[in-house]
Amino acid sequence: MLNVAVLMGRFVADPELRHTPNGISVTSFTLAVDRSYVKAGSERQTDFIDIVAWRNNAEFVCKYFRKGQLCAVQGSIQTRTYTDKDGNKRKAVEIVADNVHFAEPKRDSSGSAGNSARGGNSAENNSRSEQQPQQQPAPAYSNGDTGDFEEIPSDDDLPF
Repeated sequence: MLNVAVLMGRFVADPELRHTPNGISVTSFTLAVDRSYVKAGSERQTDFIDIVAWRNNAEFVCKYFRKGQLCAVQGSIQTRTYTDKDGNKRKAVEIVADNVHFAEPKRDSSGSAGNSARGGNSAENNSRSEQQPQQQPAPAYSNGDTGDFEEIPSDDDLPF
């Protein structure tokens, strides 16, 4: 059987850390996830998906994520039934998070991304970047040394 869910969306509220009577960390939160298609003549629809994270994942989520932040969640779909306060049977569908990842650059306190992701104000960051040499871009494969490869003679039988 296969039960895998992968979502990317924005937190609709700040997550709150709770603990079970046994002391296990847990948090539940909702992600606003845009649908990948738009019906002609209408606006893009958004689904609100409930997610539960346990133990270290719960602590990580509550420590680093806030309302409006974009995150990626990988987990499995879980259903459960319960009786509400009026005695009605209800069914809940939620994602149990196995992994939660950042999906956008770090923001500073003003909410902007970019150079300010390193912390501090942008003027401070600009003066730091002027003093430090610019980082070299990662080398492309086309810039590699071909001496590391040897040519396979075409008259030999290949082992596959």
